[in-house]
Amino acid sequence: MKYVSVSVEGGIAQVRLNRPDKLNALVLDTLDELIAVARQLRRDRTVRAVVIAGAGPSFSAGLDIAGTLKSPGRIVRAFLPAPWRGTNKFQEACWAWRRVPVPVIAAVHGHCYGGGIQIALAADLRFATPDSKWSVLEGKWGIIPDMTGVRSLTEVVGVDVAKKLTMTAEQFSGAEAARLGLVTELSDEPIKAATAFAESLLVKSPDALAAAKRLIDGALTSSARRTFARERWEQIRLLRLPNTGILRRAVLKKEAPAFRPRARKMRLWP
Repeated sequence: MKYVSVSVEGGIAQVRLNRPDKLNALVLDTLDELIAVARQLRRDRTVRAVVIAGAGPSFSAGLDIAGTLKSPGRIVRAFLPAPWRGTNKFQEACWAWRRVPVPVIAAVHGHCYGGGIQIALAADLRFATPDSKWSVLEGKWGIIPDMTGVRSLTEVVGVDVAKKLTMTAEQFSGAEAARLGLVTELSDEPIKAATAFAESLLVKSPDALAAAKRLIDGALTSSARRTFARERWEQIRLLRLPNTGILRRAVLKKEAPAFRPRARKMRLWP
């Protein structure tokens, strides 16, 4: 890995965009590595949470247009979607984190522009410094967010605000991002705060956390009836899993639970 690093300690994966001399601007190799790391963590059933942040002075300044345009053939191939996933390389670099069945927390400082916002939005929660700089920057160059950002932005802030931010490409602070609902929590030390939050989840059942993520993400595009059916199936499964019993006994004994690795995903939904 050249532009993305990953380490796992105590069940928490620390992922870093690692091109600090370029403000973690994204090139095609960065996208490949983000996808590879997300798939690696998705398969590791001992991972309990992920914190993704940027090395150096920024989270990410967005796409490195000059660097990316040096490989026109790769750009064309990167735009082609994989029919079995429904995403191309630009989109999968973000959406792959939605597929990781553990809480993913983005810790944002410095610049969070364009593709950087779209990566942050792919996380389940966002912790940011009040003075971080945000912008849906694509509009400045006459283009639109195309790394799943249109979907994610609309989910988080609503249709009207998503249109305003996308159409104007205005820059705003982390404090304003929190007011808009883009940021979950403000902190002067977002990596520390995100890691502390991840640690707080270690006493929760990893199977229940995975189920909650699946259900809530799925509810955004499902009918109420289908969501209710999914609730029933997930609950029946959870009641039968070992980690549920482990947590129940630990709560009754007032002791720390010793969970097993997260159960493999089963397609039980109707």
